[in-house]
Amino acid sequence: MKKYQSVKIIVNTHKKYWMPHSKMYIPMQVGAALDKDANGNPKDLGYQKDNEGDNISEKNPLYCELTGLYWAWKNLDADYIGLCHYRRYFGGFRSSRNPKGKILLRRELQPMLGKYRVFLPTKRHYVIESLYSHYQHTHYIEHLYVTRGIISQMYPEYIETYDKVLRQTSGHMFNMMIMDRELLNEYCTWLFNILEELEKKIDVRHMSHFQGRYCGRVSEIIFNVWLDYQIETGRIDRSEVKILPYVYMEKIDWVKKISKFLRAKLFHEKYEV
Repeated sequence: MKKYQSVKIIVNTHKKYWMPHSKMYIPMQVGAALDKDANGNPKDLGYQKDNEGDNISEKNPLYCELTGLYWAWKNLDADYIGLCHYRRYFGGFRSSRNPKGKILLRRELQPMLGKYRVFLPTKRHYVIESLYSHYQHTHYIEHLYVTRGIISQMYPEYIETYDKVLRQTSGHMFNMMIMDRELLNEYCTWLFNILEELEKKIDVRHMSHFQGRYCGRVSEIIFNVWLDYQIETGRIDRSEVKILPYVYMEKIDWVKKISKFLRAKLFHEKYEV
C-alpha cells in the first residue's frame, strides 16, 4: 500500500460562494456549458468548470451534481476522489460553532486513507416513510419503475437489492462520497450506464425545472443499491466503509420543510425539498 494516498474532493456549485482554502478541495462550477451571464456570455465563477475535458456539462438540468462527478471521474488523477456541495460538506472531528470550522481537513482524512475504501455521509432517516414513498410524495414514481426495468435488463443481479433498498426508511443521500479510484471507476460505469438509458425513456417536457432533475434524484437512491450489493457480495467489506458526519453551511428552515411535507400528505401534492 502506498504510504501517501492522494485525494481530491470536488465542491459542486452553481454560484460564487465561500470555499475551503485547501488543495484537497476543487471548487467546481457545474452546468458551465449552459451558464450565461446577463449579456449571454459564458459565466465564469473563477472555479474549475465541468465543461472542460471529457464531460457531460450540458446534461446538468437532468443530472445536477453528477455532471461534476462525471468530470472528476474522467479528468482527475488521484488515489481517492470525492464529491460534496458548496452548502454541504463532510465533517471533521473538531468542535466549532462556525460550520466552516467543522469541515473535514486533509490532516484528518489522511490517516484513514488506505484503511477505508469508501467514505459516506451519515444516513438520512425518513422515519415514517420508505425511500420509495418519499420519492412518490416528492417526485414522479414512474421514474423508479423505469429505473427498475433498466436495472433488470442491464444488471439483473441487482434487482433483489434494489427492491430491498426501496423499502428502507434511510439511505446515504446527496450523492456525497469519497472513494478509492478502483471503486469509483466501477460505480460510475454502472451509474452512468443506467442513467443514460433512463434519460432516453423519460419525457421532461411536462416537468418543472425541479422535477426535471430526476437523474440526479434517482442516483441518490440507487447509490445505496450499488453499495449494498457490493457489501452483500463481498466486493467491499463493511469494515472498509467509514461513515462521517456532514456539515450544513446554512441554517435549515425545518418548519418550512415539515409544512411542505404535511401539505403533500394531506392534499396529495408534490413537495419540493
